[in-house]
Amino acid sequence: MRIDVVTFRTLVPAIALAATVGCGPSRGGGVSKVPVSVARVERRSLPYELEATGTVEPIRSVDVLPQVNGTILHVNFAEGDEVAAGQILFEIDPRPYRAALQQAEGALLRDLTQAVSGAREAARYKTLAATNTVTQEDYEAKQSTADAAYAAVRSDSAAAAIARLNLEYATVRAPIGGRTGRLLLHEGNLVRAGNDPLVSIVQMRPILVRFPVPAISLPAIRQRAGQQLAAIAMPARDSASSIQGILSFVDNQVDTSTGTVLLKARFQNRDGGLWPGEFVRITLVLGVQNDAVVVPSQAVMQGQQGTYVFVVTNDGTAATQPVTVERTLDSLSVVAGVPAGALVVTDGQLRLTPNSKVDIRGGPTTESAGGGADPTASGNGPR
Repeated sequence: MRIDVVTFRTLVPAIALAATVGCGPSRGGGVSKVPVSVARVERRSLPYELEATGTVEPIRSVDVLPQVNGTILHVNFAEGDEVAAGQILFEIDPRPYRAALQQAEGALLRDLTQAVSGAREAARYKTLAATNTVTQEDYEAKQSTADAAYAAVRSDSAAAAIARLNLEYATVRAPIGGRTGRLLLHEGNLVRAGNDPLVSIVQMRPILVRFPVPAISLPAIRQRAGQQLAAIAMPARDSASSIQGILSFVDNQVDTSTGTVLLKARFQNRDGGLWPGEFVRITLVLGVQNDAVVVPSQAVMQGQQGTYVFVVTNDGTAATQPVTVERTLDSLSVVAGVPAGALVVTDGQLRLTPNSKVDIRGGPTTESAGGGADPTASGNGPR
């Protein structure tokens, strides 16, 4: 037992010494540093362009419906044809409407004859009443009959006009010029006025592209309201081609659910490169933005509180900095909320927490911002 006590007393200081040595401060400061890559925030002049995904929509689109009842006798176009405004598309059996017009015109002629005769009779009675050959009451009765006859003429004239219009409606014409869609009813079908769509027509030239942009870009767009802003559309099916147009519409309110405002651009679309309903990439050219604060897009993170970047402070720690992304251009993001000249982390963010010590690998880069010089290299601070 004596030996055990001595051994225990000997081991305790040794263990304590080993623990002290093992837990003492390391040469690196006792806290492991997180390796990161960084880039310097720059202030540059950049093309001011807004990019978005848009949807092609026609300026005008109509469903052609019959305005009279009847049987379709002829269809004078093929599905998908380009048609001109006023072109005959369908012919509905006109015979009932031709007969109705003849009946209305006959009634008009009959009543017109009676009205003329009544007017003459009233004029004759007026002369006789002046010489007391007939009574005033007889004259007034004749005049009333003549007035009623002329009222019947006006009614008959309106009925004849309606009958003539219905006969015209039996020939269905294109209300607008454009491309026809699928034929919905063929020859021999009985159609009802206003209930049975026959075909749809969409105007192809010119055509619109609607697209949303962040509401933060609205002031820049409004500042250029008097200018003709260019828009460039690139169909998804043919990304190599681009179609030129102009901005034609800015909505009068911001969509609060998305924080965007709706815009529309107008394209002549002479070659039919834009098709209604398809998605396109669209670029709105606003000009050149001077002194834009830019960071590499990979530096921007998304969290529960919004977008932010990790900034390397003077003491070598990482701090989160909320930013607002105004727009992106290739690999750059134009931001607000971080000063030019600051160092932001571009790689290694997932291992960082606020106040983490960082180990910068390779030094700050400016390649993604176009290879510009370090704004602090010559002693100049951030502008």
